Amino acid sequence: MEGFSDQNVSPQGQDFSRQTTRRGRTTRIAIVGAGLVGSLLAIYLAKRGNNVSLFERRKDMRKGNADAGRSINLALSTRGLRALDEVGIADQLKKVAIPMNGRMMHDIHGNLSFLPYGKEGQYINSISRSNLNIVLMDEAERNGATIFFEERCSNVDFQNTQLTTTSGTKSFDLIIGADGAYSAVRWAMQITDRFNFSQHYIDHGYKEFHIPPGANGQFRLEKNALHIWPRESFMMIALPNPDGSFTCTLFFPFEGEPSFASLSSKEKFKSFFQQTFPDAIALMPGLLEDFETNPTSSLVTVKCFPWVKNKTLLIGDAAHGIVPFYGQGMNAGFEDCRILNELLSKHNDDWDAVLPAFQHLRKPDTDAIAQLALDNFIEMRDLVADADFLLRKKIEARLHQLYPDKWIPLYSMVTFNDQIRYSEAYAKGQKQKKIMDEVMKRSDIFENWEKLDFAAIVRQVEIGIGN
Repeated sequence: MEGFSDQNVSPQGQDFSRQTTRRGRTTRIAIVGAGLVGSLLAIYLAKRGNNVSLFERRKDMRKGNADAGRSINLALSTRGLRALDEVGIADQLKKVAIPMNGRMMHDIHGNLSFLPYGKEGQYINSISRSNLNIVLMDEAERNGATIFFEERCSNVDFQNTQLTTTSGTKSFDLIIGADGAYSAVRWAMQITDRFNFSQHYIDHGYKEFHIPPGANGQFRLEKNALHIWPRESFMMIALPNPDGSFTCTLFFPFEGEPSFASLSSKEKFKSFFQQTFPDAIALMPGLLEDFETNPTSSLVTVKCFPWVKNKTLLIGDAAHGIVPFYGQGMNAGFEDCRILNELLSKHNDDWDAVLPAFQHLRKPDTDAIAQLALDNFIEMRDLVADADFLLRKKIEARLHQLYPDKWIPLYSMVTFNDQIRYSEAYAKGQKQKKIMDEVMKRSDIFENWEKLDFAAIVRQVEIGIGN
């Protein structure tokens, strides 16, 4: 596979083959969950010389199981790509991803407006969850990890570092729970002493729909954009696929009017869709079939602490599940893997030092991205079609153009800059928001925004950060 040499050296020249455990023996590591984060982590740890076993409750999706996993597309951006690059598979995956340069907004009449994500050349990547997972599992196995399918975790003995799955109980040197927002490993932690846990469901759920390709695989919407139909209290989005189709996701209230509960019949749903998304329904011949057969799923934010219990660690969504509205759930999980690997190098594979360092370093960042994701839902459904919001973005883009190191829009800090921590981006974003709130109060802002004293605006940021 592309990206690796016989010497097992990463693209950054990091020689994983020499990074065995500091005690001179192979560490036996169990990873629960062979999803995206678990499989990537297995690659990192196997390349360090560890004996890695992954336990996955589902069947092997590579054998064509219809229920192997969600098909919803994901937005792969800078933080996730950096981790994939470190293990040598970023270039391979970028070839099957579709760049999205910005948001294409569809109003209720079908009129379009485009909002770039960042400066020219910056984009996020639409990629299939299942295809990405397959590549990661294949690469984990190629590096020596073993994946055991249809192995459900039923118990973790934290005192003896023993994992009980469908086939029995086994002992390890380390257990890592990478088994998602409904983690069985975390559940075992929840019934131990002094473990803090919270989960919060938003009032909206989601359902997936499909826009098929046109003749000869043509894209029937703009290919290089994330399409949004913002409707104030709800929205629909569409991400492109390599075959010319689009995966659409309706984020919609469970209860109330309108809601999944009120649109209980195919006839009601079709009538609502015709009125609310008229340009989309014309492209969706399978709408009613999707409505009947595709599940309605919930959206949850999960927080917990500590992430470590003796020799057991939580990582990814198992430690910090977030809603998808910033496109950072997968990217944050991949960043977890990269930072854990950096700490292993820093501490010479001393897990006693690495585990507490990892949780204390990452907890503020994952709390920050959880809040940012909730905030961005409001922006996407309510504000992207708002004239004040669009002007605010235009002013911020000009500030970034004039002072690229002093004013970085929040979205760019989160999505395109892996040197800025999520917590740092959140703090800077809050300060910039307060400044922009004052700027937007000017009565002549729409007529004279280009005459603003941009240097004075930037000085306010410098003073604020200095304080």
